[in-house]
Amino acid sequence: MTAHPDALQPVRTIVELRRAKATRRLGLILGFQDTNMLEGDPDRLELFANLGVRIIQLTYNARNQVGDGCLEPGNAGLSRFGRQVVERMNDLGILVDLSHCGQQTTADAIRQSGRPVAITHSGCSAVFAHPRSKRDEELQAMADRGGVIGIYLMPFLNPEGPPHLEHVLQHIEHAVNVCGEDHVGIGSDNSITPTVADDTYRRILYAFADERARLGIGAPREHEVLFVEELNDPCRMDILADALAARGHSTSRIEKILGANFLRLFHDVWTS
Repeated sequence: MTAHPDALQPVRTIVELRRAKATRRLGLILGFQDTNMLEGDPDRLELFANLGVRIIQLTYNARNQVGDGCLEPGNAGLSRFGRQVVERMNDLGILVDLSHCGQQTTADAIRQSGRPVAITHSGCSAVFAHPRSKRDEELQAMADRGGVIGIYLMPFLNPEGPPHLEHVLQHIEHAVNVCGEDHVGIGSDNSITPTVADDTYRRILYAFADERARLGIGAPREHEVLFVEELNDPCRMDILADALAARGHSTSRIEKILGANFLRLFHDVWTS
């Protein structure tokens, strides 16, 4: 970030987030997708907070000291250490992310957290029951406490075949019906640039998915291209906005889904 200040803006506060938009720079929010780096010591969270980390996902797909991930059959939920971690994150203003967490870990963390939580990249189990998606019970509980779910743009939205824009819209609309329009966003789980699905990409993807399956951290359908074809475009948010408008969603709702809800959540957690 320091090497390219004209293009990149570190984001640790709402002020910096607004500055990134105002100056047309890419705002980068530092986060972790697991808590293994704590090595059993919740006090390490203060070190990472001081380094600019503003969001931490409690588990990845497997079990760790905090709780069970979404592929762990035990579904044991949040540990005593996990409860300490959530409380310390609340104290430090680090957003609790429950993507990839197991059902019970998700439910426990929502109850444990004194601040709103996020499910930054997931889907709705009621639309398609993938291990990485969330049940209505957890979605409703998250929304009741002010949280936001980001719908991912991945091959985990439908039972078979490539995911399409229609599948994304089904998950968005279901989440709005369950959570309300103030608690739904987009969490693409994609890179910014479009993916070129050539032979090289597929060879790397298959090797990557094979290795994840061997390690026990690979979710179903990871051997498929990791994007939605109609949204594999740098203007994906514009495409989503047009599609939502065509289905009768208001401009204010679309603005919330495409970013305003996450902005509000960051403000609530980082500044309260």
